[in-house]
Amino acid sequence: MSNNKIIILSLGGSLIVPEEIDWRFLRKFKELLEKYIKKGFKFVIITGGGRICRKYQKSLAKISPKLTKEDFDWIGIYVTRLNAHLIRLIFGEKAYKEIATNPNKVRKLAKPVLVAAGWVPGSSTDYDAANLAKRLKIKTIVNLSNIDYVYDKDPKKYKKVKKLTVISWRNFRKIVGDEWHSGMSSPFDPVASKFAQKEKIQVTVINGRDLENLENYLEGKKFKGTIIK
Repeated sequence: MSNNKIIILSLGGSLIVPEEIDWRFLRKFKELLEKYIKKGFKFVIITGGGRICRKYQKSLAKISPKLTKEDFDWIGIYVTRLNAHLIRLIFGEKAYKEIATNPNKVRKLAKPVLVAAGWVPGSSTDYDAANLAKRLKIKTIVNLSNIDYVYDKDPKKYKKVKKLTVISWRNFRKIVGDEWHSGMSSPFDPVASKFAQKEKIQVTVINGRDLENLENYLEGKKFKGTIIK
């Protein structure tokens, strides 16, 4: 199977559990991917922790503020793994029975769906996605989040922002910085960005809620989003 039919999807936790588990979205997401599985596509889905992850970490900080950064990382990792098990079960027999938690153990794909989650402290699931891309010799990751584009500034903090349809890794890293911490929310985390730049991996940021737009991407048609390369 050619690698252009293996799609790596980094599925943001904000899409899986915005407040409650969004089962309606997940059902449509499943239906879309199954449509392309019938066409011979395979998918690697890496699940994030999202808002529920940050809720756990904030609550933990209020009770035990002296815990290490690694402790906060681990609780986030386990949230991503719970989300991963949910996605794995959604795809039933089409998915591997176990989630991937170590990118270095992933080899060729025998089943249509492989679900992966957090690996080790010190980075987000974006880094795991980039590691899997390198492992599988795939040069593009589709980052599904709750934003339409990457912007030159944080739209939550600034009124005047410029949407970016294409940006270099060098310029993107100027926006997100070099340091990552547990619960950090960015289009693609700084540690993963450095790795992706080194490995010449392209990341396409798409609003995952717009499944029609995702289908446009899969069809090679014009789509809304940002390409980081």
